[in-house]
Amino acid sequence: MVKVNGLEVDAAGKTISEYIATTEYDSKRIAVECNGDIVFKSQYDVTVLRDGDSLEIVSFVGGG
Repeated sequence: MVKVNGLEVDAAGKTISEYIATTEYDSKRIAVECNGDIVFKSQYDVTVLRDGDSLEIVSFVGGG
């Protein structure tokens, strides 16, 4: 299990890109932190989530 924004999800073994594809996040408008480290978008396809990992996903919202 992987903790995503505080909730346990079954995402171990998936890449960050694979996990995001199962959600409603817009991959162009988010920032991802894995185990306290920011993950660059170029690494989403190669960063494999493991049991016990902790992700924080933040969406950017436009406005004025």
